[in-house]
Amino acid sequence: MEKKTAVVSKNANVEKKPSPVGSLFATIVIPLALIACVLIYMFVFGNPANFEGNDPNNHPLPGNYLGIVYKGGWVVPVLLSLNLMVFIFAIERGLTIGKAKGTKSVAEFVRNISAKLNQRDINGAIAACDVQKGSVANVVKAGLLKYKEMQNEPELLKAEKVAAIQKEIEESTSLELPMLEKNLVVISTIASISTLVGLIGTVLGMIKAFSALATSGAPDSVALANGISEALINTALGITGSTIAIIAYNYFTSKIDELTYSIDEAGFSMVSTFTAQHETPATKPQTV
Repeated sequence: MEKKTAVVSKNANVEKKPSPVGSLFATIVIPLALIACVLIYMFVFGNPANFEGNDPNNHPLPGNYLGIVYKGGWVVPVLLSLNLMVFIFAIERGLTIGKAKGTKSVAEFVRNISAKLNQRDINGAIAACDVQKGSVANVVKAGLLKYKEMQNEPELLKAEKVAAIQKEIEESTSLELPMLEKNLVVISTIASISTLVGLIGTVLGMIKAFSALATSGAPDSVALANGISEALINTALGITGSTIAIIAYNYFTSKIDELTYSIDEAGFSMVSTFTAQHETPATKPQTV
């Protein structure tokens, strides 16, 4: 009985901690993106050459969109940084998920593993994982190593061996998949708040425009039109960032779901093959 306990829980006491790389990346990128966009707002959009009389306090030159965006106010650099962060994190997630798939097609890899298991070529299946690489291959390899270990374990019933293989696959999956989902929370947050931040800038701009109209005495249609167009810049930037973030988030979650399905398919194939190919006695041998 002591041997059984040692076999089933051999990997359970190994402490595995997720890599902090994803969190560190977000910690670095977010403030850098904000600083970069503030500098762009001040020195590119706020360049005096974009305004009448070379004075940023005056109206933008006709058709000068850099000056118009600058007049959107302090919310503009925040919105620019949100848009920039969406692009950066989308690229980072794309590279990470692409690496997690491995060197070849995931579907072809799973079929190859199933074929080798049916041929009782467990070493060949493990070698295929080494060639494939990536998160899917790591999970499958962990299950295959436990599969191979259970082949040579005489003291456990078949059901207990199957349970040990399933547990190993589940533990490996729980360690690999969170790394794929890291930083998706940033993209989902931007999708939620980008439009709201844009509306804040729009409301502030409209308040400013109508306040100027109320204190100027005679109605100034040109000033009012400029104020409204400047305020709507914030809405445009906010909607753009939110749209891109929603598309990116849904795309990456669908790709992660595909990888999860592939892992489940490979795990089911391992369990089914083991159940079909291996028999154990109806009762455990008594240990003296």
